[in-house]
Amino acid sequence: MAASSSDPKESPSNNPGLHTELDDATKGYFLQQTMFRVKDPKVSLDFYSSTLACWECHLISLLKRLDFPDMKFSLYLVMRILHQHHLIQLKEPCGLLVRKLHLSLHILCYDYTLLCNWGTESDPEFKGYHNGNSEPRGFGHIGITVDDTYKACERFERLGVEFVQRPDDEKMTGIAFIKDPDGYWIEIFDLKTIGGVASAAA
Repeated sequence: MAASSSDPKESPSNNPGLHTELDDATKGYFLQQTMFRVKDPKVSLDFYSSTLACWECHLISLLKRLDFPDMKFSLYLVMRILHQHHLIQLKEPCGLLVRKLHLSLHILCYDYTLLCNWGTESDPEFKGYHNGNSEPRGFGHIGITVDDTYKACERFERLGVEFVQRPDDEKMTGIAFIKDPDGYWIEIFDLKTIGGVASAAA
C-alpha cells in the first residue's frame, strides 16, 4: 500500500484508523501475553524452555500452572526474566524498529500462555490446531531475535526442528521460519538482517 501524502509513512495521514491521542480510560492497559493451544504440554514446555530458550534471559520459569477440572484444561504461564545488558545492546543497530523491540522486552516478562485441553496429548484422533498459515489464514507468527540466523538454524537442524523457510530459501535472505511442536510458525532473524530489511522498506 503506497503512501498517499508527503508525510512520513508512519503518520496518521497515511494510516487511516491510527490514533495518536490515547483514551484516558486505557491508561492501565498493556499487552500481557500470547496464548497458544497445544496438544502436549510436556513437548511444548520442552521446546519453549530449551530449544527456543533465549540467552538474554537469565531465568525461564513456569510462573503459574492453572488447572480447571470442570472445563478440563490447564494453563501454563511461561515467564522470561531479561538481562539488562542485552536490553541496552538492542538499542544500537537499526533505529526505530529496535527501539520498539527494546521497549516491549523491557515491559513484558512473561510471554507465553500454553493452553492444553486434557486428553489431547494421548488422543490418536486429535489432528492438532490450525496454525493460521493455511486457508483460511489468520494468525501469522511470533518472532525471535538471535545473534546469528545461520548458526541458530544449524542448531535447530541438529535438534530436529521443522523448517518452513531456511535463511536462503526466499527473497528475504537471512530470515528463517521454523515450527513449534504444534505447527505454529516462528520467525528467526538477527539484528543485522532485520535492520537491513527495515531500512529497505522504510
